[in-house]
Amino acid sequence: MARMLELVLSLSVLMSMIFSSTAQSCKSYALSSNKTFRACNDLPYLNSYLHWNYDSSSNKLQIAYRHTGITSSRWVAWAINPTSTGMAGSQALVAYQQTDGTMRAYTSPISSYQTSLQEGKLSFDVSDLSATLANNEIIIFATIGLSNTSTTVNHVWQDGAVSGNATQVHATSGANVQSMGTLNLLSGESSSTGGNDRIRKRNIHGVLNAVSWGILMPIGALIARYLKAFKSADPAWFYLHVGCQSIAYIVGVAGWGTGLKLGSESASIQYDAHRTIGIILFCLGTLQVFALLLRPKPDHKYRFYWNIYHHLVGYSVIILSIINIFKGFSILNPDKKWKNAYIGVIAALSFNAVWLEGYTWYLVVKRKRSEIAGKMPHGMNGSNGVNGFGARQRQGV
Repeated sequence: MARMLELVLSLSVLMSMIFSSTAQSCKSYALSSNKTFRACNDLPYLNSYLHWNYDSSSNKLQIAYRHTGITSSRWVAWAINPTSTGMAGSQALVAYQQTDGTMRAYTSPISSYQTSLQEGKLSFDVSDLSATLANNEIIIFATIGLSNTSTTVNHVWQDGAVSGNATQVHATSGANVQSMGTLNLLSGESSSTGGNDRIRKRNIHGVLNAVSWGILMPIGALIARYLKAFKSADPAWFYLHVGCQSIAYIVGVAGWGTGLKLGSESASIQYDAHRTIGIILFCLGTLQVFALLLRPKPDHKYRFYWNIYHHLVGYSVIILSIINIFKGFSILNPDKKWKNAYIGVIAALSFNAVWLEGYTWYLVVKRKRSEIAGKMPHGMNGSNGVNGFGARQRQGV
């Protein structure tokens, strides 16, 4: 009987957990303000929900934007972008709790990504603006007079820290750069393709540069340094080296180009160190390509200096590439498995470089000794009964 009671209690707890989790859907949520909304949408990022009523005859939009899991030291915002997707150009409704405990709700036109969310008039009319904070949830209420007749709007939602009564810049990675999309006010259909498209471009940029500058370039350097120690690999090592580095450069230029495109699309978000290193890498890589065209013949008097230049620039490119790739990881903030995978690749290349360095030095030393032994006079080894000084060995008595 006691075990049966424990089982019933356990099932009750489990069912309550299930029902509480499903209660997070906007359709099962009842606003405490007794306001009713005919449509709602569970937004895909930042624990956010949007409830609305839309009157097509008057072009009025009544909204309640809910942001859960929030504390009193955070601000939240919901915005419509009348001109494009993304944050720049958005017309925002902002709310946070002030130091005296009261809620502040105001409008803020956003002209750049590095905004401080200053109060200002929007490009459309806003009335009945208010906000509440309860149970770690901020809700913004407002009525908006849309200035165009389109029933599809570009919207953005966001959160960030508050210091005193001043809003701080929000995070520029993860969900904070994905929280945007389009919303059909009549059908309720929504899409977050704008944020996903930018994330996809950033991922492509990262993959192209990691594979080219961060993997193929080091492999090409290993080929040049260690394969040429094997006489059987000559001249195949040279063509492998040139082929590997050429592919790395072409793919790297494509990755560099995507970086320029991303920078032009978000001019106010700057990663100065990452960008500067990227520009230096492109310049050094291009110099290496032209240096190949000006490569002197092996017996030319300038070949020694060309080798110094080629090795110095090549190793500089590899070191800067690895540094910049890790800076890229900190910007993209992907799953740890990707960073760990790249660390594993670098560790494997480093391990191969270490043992190949030792083995090739062994081959070089062995070859040198063989060449020295081959150059010694025939009589120096005491063969044919002649010692090293050209005299016959004395016979024992």
